Amino acid sequence: MADVKGAPREVRKAAIASLFGSALEWYDFFLYGTAAALVFNSLFFPTFDPLVGTIAAFGTNAVGFLARPLGGIIFGHFGDRIGRKSMLVTTLVIMGVATCLIGLLPTYATIGVWAPVLLIVLRIVQGIAVGGEWGGGVLIVSEHAPSHRRGFYSAWSQTGVGLGFVLSASAYALVQAVTTKESFLAWGWRIPFVVGILLTAVGLLIRLRIMETPAFREKESEPKKSTPPLLDVIRTHPKSILIAFGARVAETGASYLFLTFSLSYAAEVGVGKGVVLAALVVGMLFESFAMPMFGALSDRIGRRPVYIGGAIAVIVWAFPFFAMFDSGNPVLIFVAIFVALVIGHGSMIGTQPAFFTELFASRVAYSGLALGHELASMIVGGFSPIVATALLAWAGASWPIALFMIGMGAVTVFAVAAAPETNPAVRKGGKGREESEASEASEETEETEKSEEPEEAEVKSRTV
Repeated sequence: MADVKGAPREVRKAAIASLFGSALEWYDFFLYGTAAALVFNSLFFPTFDPLVGTIAAFGTNAVGFLARPLGGIIFGHFGDRIGRKSMLVTTLVIMGVATCLIGLLPTYATIGVWAPVLLIVLRIVQGIAVGGEWGGGVLIVSEHAPSHRRGFYSAWSQTGVGLGFVLSASAYALVQAVTTKESFLAWGWRIPFVVGILLTAVGLLIRLRIMETPAFREKESEPKKSTPPLLDVIRTHPKSILIAFGARVAETGASYLFLTFSLSYAAEVGVGKGVVLAALVVGMLFESFAMPMFGALSDRIGRRPVYIGGAIAVIVWAFPFFAMFDSGNPVLIFVAIFVALVIGHGSMIGTQPAFFTELFASRVAYSGLALGHELASMIVGGFSPIVATALLAWAGASWPIALFMIGMGAVTVFAVAAAPETNPAVRKGGKGREESEASEASEETEETEKSEEPEEAEVKSRTV
């Protein structure tokens, strides 16, 4: 990716807009995963055995992941052809409407089999929207940022993902706290979904204020290729797509074990879901602000060592994670989730936006990011809770799930080790960073001088 950057003020504006926009969109998407773990098994699949009902609920959750590559292909194509900003506005509206409709759905007791059918349709719509969201949310920041700070700035888009989970889990915790169990199952679970439409309106106002990225604006003046971006990126960047896919195996697979499967596993070992939900909220909140720190670290030492470090942390922590859950001790459960999210997952997802952006040329970046990212989400992320639940049903213990997690971590270590170091400053031995810092300092000085000129003129006018 060429180092085409915007003014420092625009970089910060893009980072803030991406953070809030992605937080609101991922709030909608994560609501479903939380509801699947807490209530969907009894409301939409009441005729099944409880464990089978949980698998069915996670199955509808996985359908959203199956739809994500389709969204990535569609919005990636138009994002590379007509712009990043317009696609981000479109995905946000689609997600908000679908989420609100889920909150208004009648349950199995009211309309029978049509209830899970409609639930699946709306989950597919959610998946299409979020499949187009991630690549655009990353690019709107990374294509504004200078290369020597791309890791730090682009990680804020991932902070939005983390805060989206915090918002969704907090919404459920709040509703559960103020309703009885019967009221929560009857109508309380709907409130976070319906409120999502108001948050969508806020996100829409924020996203409409951001500018198109400098990299895309520069590309617009170039002759348009007749080859669709999807085919172009497959032909020119096949290794980058495979690296992005492999890098995501541990990141997305382990994260959905931490964020969704852990809620159902807690019930199996006799731990209250409220304890796990609180631990997830705290862990994800800390992780959200650790992400830019890991992104900044990748600006200094490179993308590969930080990312591989996170994958190794997932491998090392697999057995201790479940052992701490099995203890039933709330403090140990908090520690298990905190380390898994902040250290293991945080270091990978915080480095990921800059790392993935730098794997692809700007003309196909949206399609490339969407394809590599969303294929992994579909194959690994959506099905990891189902696989874990099936392994638990088979073994009656957590050890095969820990081995499953270790296997995912090993795939990611291998994939990232096979990648080139994409940080241009690290590749140039620091020279690139010094040049970029000098350039940015010059731009900031020019902005300051421009902002001071009117004030100086006003002073002279008053003096005369």
